[in-house]
Amino acid sequence: MTTPSENPADLDRTDPEREIGARAEAYRNWGRWGEDDRLGTLNLVTAAHRVAAAGLVREGHVVSLAQRFDTDGPQKGWRRRTNPVHTMTDTGTDAERGNQGFPHGIGGADDVIAMPLQCSTQWDGLGHIFDHGFAWNGRRAGDVVTSDGDLVTGIEHAAAAIVARGVLLDVGRHLAPTTGELDDGYAITTADLESCIAAQGDSSRVGPGDIVLVRTGQYGRARREGWGEYAGGPAPGLSLTTAGWLHRTAIAAIATDTWGFEVRPNEFDVPSFQPLHQVVIPNMGLTIGEMWNLEELGDVCAGLGRYEFLLSAAPLPITGAVGSPINPVAIL
Repeated sequence: MTTPSENPADLDRTDPEREIGARAEAYRNWGRWGEDDRLGTLNLVTAAHRVAAAGLVREGHVVSLAQRFDTDGPQKGWRRRTNPVHTMTDTGTDAERGNQGFPHGIGGADDVIAMPLQCSTQWDGLGHIFDHGFAWNGRRAGDVVTSDGDLVTGIEHAAAAIVARGVLLDVGRHLAPTTGELDDGYAITTADLESCIAAQGDSSRVGPGDIVLVRTGQYGRARREGWGEYAGGPAPGLSLTTAGWLHRTAIAAIATDTWGFEVRPNEFDVPSFQPLHQVVIPNMGLTIGEMWNLEELGDVCAGLGRYEFLLSAAPLPITGAVGSPINPVAIL
């Protein structure tokens, strides 16, 4: 089998089916961790890896990588994705008026939130994307996700899995040092990732079990100028041709500061939708994070001159969910 090219210029922009299929076949991990596997590449995070990652904590500096969960978010209703709706069910006003029914003057506040699980900073679970009706590990999509949820690879199985060495690849700062922001529509290549690692130094080396964070700068631009088309519109992101790099580096997971992880518009002249998702989630078993706020982390890493840290990014153990909101933290 011929290894797919990692040069975007070699893509047949008229045939996404063939280009996706070649990479799905070349980088498929089905059966690698057994027929019953629920974690995919998260299996690559070992106990020894976590012990080593804990040793990266030197300053005790903690950076939250989540955006705020509120109605001032990027969502516009596509496929019923809305921004979080936060409602108070008990308030200080109720307490002052004594109408809560509690004894001896005690009062309290309570609240509820309603939100799609993938409307803000989040992980895509392994049941989120299918390839020609097949889910991760070669299972039939309809046997995995039903109206009862993801019966096999629900996000709850990853609740204790995503603590590892994190590596920031600040591609925005590397390729656009003046602004620190890539243009919308810029396709990040394997060469870009490798040149960023070389420029940032040894602390940026990427290897098995690592969680890679790719900063494009789009999130910072959206917060400065307004959300605009951030949710689903043009964006910098990974090229389909990086699938080989994602596979051979044996990383456990990857996250970006964009809505959709990969470059948009996608790299074809005919209709296509998120082709890199189609390769890496159901075929490679790679967990993907989106809409991460990497602005402060980029500044901190540049200031320290090191780009590795302990990363804790546990999903909520929502039974049967195909994704989860998170508050990932980098600890340096």
